[in-house]
Amino acid sequence: MTEQSAHEKYEFKKKLESLRDKKGRSTELISLYIPADKQIFDVTNQLKDEHGQAANIKSKLTRTNVQGAIESLLSRLRYLDKVPENGIVYFTGAVDIGANKTNMESEVIVPPEPITVYKYHCDSSFYLEPLEDMLKDKGTFGLLVLDRREATVGLLVGKRIEAFRNLTSTVPGKQRKGGQSSHRFQQLRLIAIHEFYKRIGDAADDIFLAVEPKDLKGILIGGPSPTKEEFYAGEFLHHELMRKILGLFDTAYTDESGLSELVNAAADKLQDLELMGQKNAVRAFFKELISDSGKVAYGETQVRANLEINAVDVLLLSEDLRAERVTTKCSVCGYENKWTRRWKPGEAAPTAGNCPNCGASLEVTDVTDVVDELSDLADRSNAKVVFVSTDFDEGSQLMNAFGGIAAILRYSTGV
Repeated sequence: MTEQSAHEKYEFKKKLESLRDKKGRSTELISLYIPADKQIFDVTNQLKDEHGQAANIKSKLTRTNVQGAIESLLSRLRYLDKVPENGIVYFTGAVDIGANKTNMESEVIVPPEPITVYKYHCDSSFYLEPLEDMLKDKGTFGLLVLDRREATVGLLVGKRIEAFRNLTSTVPGKQRKGGQSSHRFQQLRLIAIHEFYKRIGDAADDIFLAVEPKDLKGILIGGPSPTKEEFYAGEFLHHELMRKILGLFDTAYTDESGLSELVNAAADKLQDLELMGQKNAVRAFFKELISDSGKVAYGETQVRANLEINAVDVLLLSEDLRAERVTTKCSVCGYENKWTRRWKPGEAAPTAGNCPNCGASLEVTDVTDVVDELSDLADRSNAKVVFVSTDFDEGSQLMNAFGGIAAILRYSTGV
């Protein structure tokens, strides 16, 4: 199975967002999941049965729409000689487009991962859960930062850091109270430290063992010396988890911010992780920006201009960027305009609106996806394209402060 490129993942995610927004007036939207080992003959037979059962639907409009959707599927399946290796998914039905109107729409998706179960689903929305699961980050890392006063346990799930437990100790300070012998005080202090380490181990076991073993790629432990070394040497984690420890790393903090510090400190261990590649690319952009070297560009206009002269080395695009280059024209007075429309994931794309000259409705004559266009320009000039998540601070800043489009240049262009 070929791994998806970052651009393919972006397109897949965007397509699911579009399908998620489509609604039917009743149970008129059909989702059909066909795994590779399913015989097309069996699928067509079931669809014919469903077509017959749909004749019993009381509402004439719903009956007509459901039977129309099934007929559309049967027509498409006639041209399918063989189910693809990962299976195939059909979405079809009468989508509500407002103003008391519907439109029969169809979408076909060959998923990036194999479909394991055959499913026919009819509802007022498309059934997307199996495909949305394919977008979830599979790799998970256990995170633990500790000293003798505090500990925080969390997970790195794909690109997202989640804190789950924060523990504080009752370990007394190094200064003993009057009347206590030095030896006895030291013994009590060591017992308290041991008990705290045990509590940390129990909390970490609860969180890390709850993760599917195949998904837990490793465990990172951070904190000041010698605390983390003491904890590791004492084997306070479950024996199965001990085998998954990737390393011990120095961190100054042991609260929630210490988890981010730990991920950064373990950069070498996580170098292959998509998060680190994205973080390093964004940090390189910020470094050039601060240095005032002139080797950066941001915003659609500036970046496009540098791509056209082959000056871009790395193109940074936010995964949350939804933008299209739209050409609109007025059929009444001939007014024409090109503009970029933007929206957030889950929102509907803005409409063309009315002509500023005569007030007539503008017609959309051409639409170009900005991400596709910029990616193609980058490919032609051998620039590296990095899609950046907004699940971490720098990625969120790229989207909010720079519009989700930025570039590191090969040389200063002044553009």
